[in-house]
Amino acid sequence: NAMRKQAAQIQAALETEEFEVIQGNVRLVITGNQNVKVVEIDGVPNEALLQAINDAIKTSQKAAAEKLAEISKNFQQ
Repeated sequence: NAMRKQAAQIQAALETEEFEVIQGNVRLVITGNQNVKVVEIDGVPNEALLQAINDAIKTSQKAAAEKLAEISKNFQQ
């Protein structure tokens, strides 16, 4: 229970962190917990690309969580 509370605190702290990357004509802003907030190409927001990136990140995180749960289950047996 204490570990979950600590994880929630870390996640909340990461949500407030933002990182900006500019590569050529592309600008991305992402939070510390991997939520993409801004995708701009030539200064124009691209909502479809933003959603696609966030969906890909969520899919990757879900797969990682499932693998971790599987590995953890194997260690408990």
